[in-house]
Amino acid sequence: MDPKGRVALITGGARIGQVVADALARRGCSLALTYRDSRAAAETTASAARAAGVKASVLRADATNETEIVAAVSATVKMLGRLDILINMAAIYEKTPNPNGAVWSAIQDANAKSAFLYSLHSAPVMKQNGAGRIVNFSDWLPVTGRPHYKDYVPYYVSKASVAALTEALALQLAPEILVNAIAPGPILAPPNLTAEEIAQVIEATPLARWGGAEEIAKTVMFFVETDFVTGEFIRVDGGRHLF
Repeated sequence: MDPKGRVALITGGARIGQVVADALARRGCSLALTYRDSRAAAETTASAARAAGVKASVLRADATNETEIVAAVSATVKMLGRLDILINMAAIYEKTPNPNGAVWSAIQDANAKSAFLYSLHSAPVMKQNGAGRIVNFSDWLPVTGRPHYKDYVPYYVSKASVAALTEALALQLAPEILVNAIAPGPILAPPNLTAEEIAQVIEATPLARWGGAEEIAKTVMFFVETDFVTGEFIRVDGGRHLF
């Protein structure tokens, strides 16, 4: 699919999402950007997209609230005229050494249920246009089949659910809509990591560096532009899974 003249809906578009949005805008793709709390970041991304010559809308939507998701999809079509590409980036990455039922549900809803609901309500619009692309975000660990780190049970399971959802949706929505997932590894260092922890990640990564958001944007563009890949995962992890 050529992104020029298309419309992409991006959920959870802070940090890495801003770089993904910029890559799409530079290829002529208009954007709908959803946020829950970080309106300023979404507005900054939208302004950059408009400067690149495409339309951009900012929408507040809680990715765990189905009513708000339906409203965001409808608003995207109303304001931008169509919907062709869905980038499901909304997520919670949280260490949970003592999880309870509420924590479990919150992380499952934010990471897995949100991708399901956005896909569910976007797919009919895409099918009306005759084609669509959905790009989900899993994680290199569940895609590789190794938990590796303790205290991330709800997160790990939620991202494994995203991987399963990707395959199931790819079959369900074919042939009009292609559904794939990115499984990031060390892309951007979390702000709470110490210098020692950052160095340990680099040492455990064959390519010996953090990838940077641009590597995610490149992979998103591959999944948008391909016409014969669906139900697939790409680990963007610098070879981390090889250890």
